[in-house]
Amino acid sequence: MKINCEKVIKLKSKIRKSILKKLKLQKEDLRRQKSLAIKKKLFRLRDFKQAKKILLYAGKPYEVDTFPIINEALKKGKRIFLPVTNIKRKRLLISEISDLEKDTKLGHFGIYEPKAGLRKKLRPEGLDLVVVPGVCFDSGHNRIGHGAGYYDRFLKNVPRKTPKIGLAFDFQVLGSDIPTLSHDIPVTRIITN
Repeated sequence: MKINCEKVIKLKSKIRKSILKKLKLQKEDLRRQKSLAIKKKLFRLRDFKQAKKILLYAGKPYEVDTFPIINEALKKGKRIFLPVTNIKRKRLLISEISDLEKDTKLGHFGIYEPKAGLRKKLRPEGLDLVVVPGVCFDSGHNRIGHGAGYYDRFLKNVPRKTPKIGLAFDFQVLGSDIPTLSHDIPVTRIITN
């Protein structure tokens, strides 16, 4: 749905606040259980099985728990990359890790990212699969993030053919369309519990 920019920003903010509230109220044991179901579905995907270089993200404490996904993918021999936030340029860089615990530290926005001295960068076009966070999604695969636009700027440099997968709990996928702007980039598919 394309409407005027100011209206879209206000609507997105309202939707974001509503879903974030639900995310933060979700019980931890339920979050873990749902995250495990999402992990199983992700690992069964042909796109995931075939991918050698995967961008994942270390989610916030209320989001889908990606730490088990990262650890198991590393054990399976996948090359795993995590985003690094460049605040000055408002960009995401990506860097490879080989051990989630040893290679990361708490970075900007309370998200774990690769330590500076260990960063092994890769350009977005080198990825086989991109796993994208989102506050919410719609049936058209549009997403609302946390509002800073880092992922939209990053995704515009990812080749169209590269699968982009959003991970979300069922209540994060809305029945109605999310308002979008021209720079918003949808994901290829969404995996829920």
